[in-house]
Amino acid sequence: MNKNLDVLINDNEDIEVILLIEAIWHKYGYDFKGYSKAHIKRRIKRRMVLSGCNSILDMAKRVLDEREFFESLLSDFSINVTEMFRDPEFYKVFRREVVPILRTYPFLKIWHAGCATGEEVYSMAILLKEENLYDRSQIYATDFNTHVLEKAKEGIYSIEHIREYTQNYQRAGGAASFADYYIANYQSVIFDSSLKKKIIFADHNLVTDGVFGEMQVILCRNVLIYFERDLQGRVIKLFDNSLCSGGFICLGTKETIKYTDSSDKFEEFSDTQRIYRKKFIASKD
Repeated sequence: MNKNLDVLINDNEDIEVILLIEAIWHKYGYDFKGYSKAHIKRRIKRRMVLSGCNSILDMAKRVLDEREFFESLLSDFSINVTEMFRDPEFYKVFRREVVPILRTYPFLKIWHAGCATGEEVYSMAILLKEENLYDRSQIYATDFNTHVLEKAKEGIYSIEHIREYTQNYQRAGGAASFADYYIANYQSVIFDSSLKKKIIFADHNLVTDGVFGEMQVILCRNVLIYFERDLQGRVIKLFDNSLCSGGFICLGTKETIKYTDSSDKFEEFSDTQRIYRKKFIASKD
């Protein structure tokens, strides 16, 4: 059994959670064994209540027999908490300290790993437009959840959050009127199609998939907190292998590269905003 699930088992429910995760791996190829056990158990119990199942074992049978039911649980497991210009101070620091370095590149490749429904992808697109970097950038937005990827591609969001998003944009150092970037349509806002021109949305699983190009910037904010330490280390190694020398990794404020096997390959660029820069590899000549 995977060592990330080889934990002290307090009751039958813990055993059932392990069996369900193993069943998903063998049946569908999705590996959640390295996810935070508290997160997984909480999401399983929520789905159990919603579905009317009497036990986790009952859920496991439905997961194995019903693809549609599995898809519902898969959505529960994915991390979809996001918003436009989330943590505005991060975007202020990125604009002020990272952007001047990005200007030195003739072309930029930026990877949003675990992009969820895309709000933070469009936030970065807006920032790049305002800094005149968008036209020489390629943004890759990935997630393992194809349903949220479709929502991200649409760029349509509920109007009820727009006031909060506008405030975030302003606190993030926005240089224009936030309303310039979307059209309000009844209870929704539709973001300008020009923001999508340089965005490629793609299915990618941080747990099971491999290296993703050679990027100048990788953003994976508030995803690693849902992983156990071993999986965090594997993902940081994946990012290391997907990043050019001198490139940047941007994590959430509660996440860190410290204590991973790859930590010596990076230097802190902004400790408060968890921005790390990959060290340059010395020439052998």
